[in-house]
Amino acid sequence: GKWSGTEVRIDGQDLLIMKESDIMGVIEQSAEAQKAA
Repeated sequence: GKWSGTEVRIDGQDLLIMKESDIMGVIEQSAEAQKAA
């Protein structure tokens, strides 16, 4: 769709490349939350 971006995989991590103007917000996980996942 209009805001879908381009999906890429770098070093085993799935990332989404999109225009800065399309970003509506950023959600960050703490280091402890990432260890639990």
